[in-house]
Amino acid sequence: MTVVETVGRKNDSFPGDGRPHTYRVRGHDRSAVVLWIGGQADEPDRVYALTESGHPRVPVFVTVRQARLYASRRGRPAVSDAATLELFRVQHWLADPVRRKVPPGAVLDTWNFSEDLARGLDASGRLPEQGVVHDSAYEKLFGGECATWTTDELRAVVELIAAGVELWSSCPVAVNPRSVNFPGGGPGFLRGA
Repeated sequence: MTVVETVGRKNDSFPGDGRPHTYRVRGHDRSAVVLWIGGQADEPDRVYALTESGHPRVPVFVTVRQARLYASRRGRPAVSDAATLELFRVQHWLADPVRRKVPPGAVLDTWNFSEDLARGLDASGRLPEQGVVHDSAYEKLFGGECATWTTDELRAVVELIAAGVELWSSCPVAVNPRSVNFPGGGPGFLRGA
């Protein structure tokens, strides 16, 4: 294991004024706790990411406690709630979306998480561009009416959700980074590479 030390980088601070939230993601390929930052005013929500050598990485943790400690040591204690995304339910549905019943809550959470993850990683291009069909499908999903999706809406949702799941499964991560304060400097972190 290689240990990399980074001191006081501006890109490592939490964006905006919002407090981070812990968010547990349980999937087939990857399960972890991430930090989610609610957007302030007109700013969109995002999954928190570090920038290392110009490349974003999502800090991931095994436990909510580890994520909260990390956030607290970086000067932004996390909100005490811990929501969970049951991504494995969505992955099961994606294996046969025509025949399997849509898990509406999990699909809605995955849709929102995918967009927030893409923003945090500055990887919006990894998700399909959304249009009128997506808007209509999202409204039906939000209203609990996904059974009324048209064929085009179902296709658009499957494409978007599959891209979001792939983004989560393949995005670069920093596993359980430890945040520390350095004498005379700003916050930094130690991470196993």
